[in-house]
Amino acid sequence: MSEYDCEDILLVEDNPTDIELTMRAFRKNNLANPVIVAEDGSAALDYLFCRGDYAGRNPACLPKVILLDLKLPKVDGLEVLKVIKGEERLRMTPVVVLTSSREEQDIVASYHLGVNSYIVKPINFDKFVDAVCQLGLYWLVLNQCPR
Repeated sequence: MSEYDCEDILLVEDNPTDIELTMRAFRKNNLANPVIVAEDGSAALDYLFCRGDYAGRNPACLPKVILLDLKLPKVDGLEVLKVIKGEERLRMTPVVVLTSSREEQDIVASYHLGVNSYIVKPINFDKFVDAVCQLGLYWLVLNQCPR
């Protein structure tokens, strides 16, 4: 199995309501990719580096896309992004910051670290569903990753 055979989405989000909204939005838009939820930055890194609870995971199977919140417990989203983009094996994995932060410093820091896209979570559920649908269509269907 190569990393290109994997269709998983890694959702790094600590807010249970936002996790549920994202999952509902995926279901509503018939995006059936398996979603792995990491509720803090440390769990996300454990998943990506196949350690801790994920020690038995196949390291060749990388997520198709990572949806990353910034304000996370244990290890914040910017630090997670820095590790991902600094690791040769993970560098090409698309990372989309999906956060409530509109702070200019977070946007600039994210792009400086190599984020592929920065999206502020809409407050309205219908707009949130639409944003997740657009994310799914682009990153899971239209985007072409290098082989």
